[in-house]
Amino acid sequence: MGVLSNLSEEIKNAMLAKDSVKLESLRAIKSAVLLAETSSGSSGKLSDQEAIKLLQRLVKQRKDSASIFKEQNRLDLAEPEEAQAKVISAFLPAQLSNEEIESAITVIIETTGANGMKDMGKVMGITSKKLEGKADGKRISDIVKKKLGA
Repeated sequence: MGVLSNLSEEIKNAMLAKDSVKLESLRAIKSAVLLAETSSGSSGKLSDQEAIKLLQRLVKQRKDSASIFKEQNRLDLAEPEEAQAKVISAFLPAQLSNEEIESAITVIIETTGANGMKDMGKVMGITSKKLEGKADGKRISDIVKKKLGA
């Protein structure tokens, strides 16, 4: 579990620094990891891929909550959510730029012979697997739509 290998150390550092936002974020990660490891059907330890998926889900939840709070003009609630998303994102591998995603999608479209929106599912399936953990699904989807001419 290399992605989360220093989680306990980070929690200690956040406690010593009295950084409540970071501490709350790290505890949320630890809680989600423990739930995933003890859920029925799990092997007891998360692989790096599973940990990355878990972290991406936590970041997405925070960002979604922040956007809802912003729509309701509740910046007092949106800002902590965004701060937590930023802390959790630090544990994720570096994300690809839009240009890197576009070039990968272009190659996939050329190899699959996709043309038009009818092939979006095929392109999304391959792209999502290839770029798993390196790019957000929404960004991938937007770029695929643009490339296929939506």
